[in-house]
This record gives sequence, C-alpha cells and structure tokens, in this order.
Amino acid sequence: MNTPAHLLMGAAVFGRPAQTKILLAAFFGAVLPDLSLYVMAGTSLLILGISPQRVFNELYFSDAWQTVFAIDNSFILWGILCLVAIWWRRPWAVALTGAALLHLCLDFPLHHDDGRPHFWPMSNWVFESPVSYWDSAQGANWVAPIELVMALGCGVVLLVRRVPIWAVPLTLVLMAAEIWIVRQWLFFFANS
Repeated sequence: MNTPAHLLMGAAVFGRPAQTKILLAAFFGAVLPDLSLYVMAGTSLLILGISPQRVFNELYFSDAWQTVFAIDNSFILWGILCLVAIWWRRPWAVALTGAALLHLCLDFPLHHDDGRPHFWPMSNWVFESPVSYWDSAQGANWVAPIELVMALGCGVVLLVRRVPIWAVPLTLVLMAAEIWIVRQWLFFFANS
C-alpha cells in the first residue's frame, strides 16, 4: 500500500482516543515499517547521487537492504512489541505497535515481486502475492481504487472523530496525497 494510506488507516484504527499522544503514536507506527526504505533510498538518491535504476533494481534487492527490511517488517518482532505494550498497559505503545502490525497486514497480500521476509527471524521466506498495489500487470488497476476508497474512508473517520486541530490539515494532506498517488499509478504506470 501507499504510505498515505498506511498513515490514514493506522491512525483511524489505532488513534483512539483522538488524543495527541495516541494519535501521534498511531501515525508514527504506521510509517515505521517503511521508514528505513525512505532513509536508505533518500540517502542513496539525494546525497550519494546513485541513479534510481540502481537504487530500486539493485540496492533494494541487496542482502544488506533486505536484512534491514526483514527487521522492520517482521510480524514476529512487531507482535512481541505489541504484546509487551499491552502487558505494560501503555495505550500510546499499543497504538504505535498496532499501527505497525496493521501496516504489515496490509502490505503482506499486496507485494508481488517486491515483498519482505515478514516472518524474520524465524524464516527468510517471502510471500510472492499474485496481486500488487502498484504494478498494473498484477492487478493494481483494481487494487488501487479499493485502497483509495479505504484510505479516504479512514480520513473521513478521523475528521468526524474530531481529532486535535493539528491533525485536521495533516489528514487532509494525506487524503490529497493518496488521491494523487493512486492517480499516478492508474494513469502513468498503467500506460507505461
């Protein structure tokens, strides 16, 4: 799924009550499984000047990058952290780890040939889904509109829930970003 969709869904599901600490934890947890990709790709592209083709066709699939992705996309590690958060009765930690787990649950069935080893450290197995959230050759033309509707619905839930004032523009920006990204997938990638 696209990152704005993860943020909207994670915050809608785990950002209750709509208090700043809980909501921030849910937003942050929703992005944590992808944060390493943004840091590594951003550093490679913007600071080191490595070409996008090398970053996304070579480095992305390198053992080093896949090891990092295995750690931050592990159902096992996030599950343990969530259980600890529940045990300690820390609502902000439950929101953070729950949103991260939701992120993984949404990604797992939507990565065709770019999945992650979600069961690390128990296994390095990667599920190769028959569908993809971004690749039109693997069903993105019907996955993307469903994702868009779900993400926008979660944005509406957040707005109706009367989130803190700072979260209103953030929610609107994320909704607009999701619309823009899905538009790009459907009209640019579907025709390339």
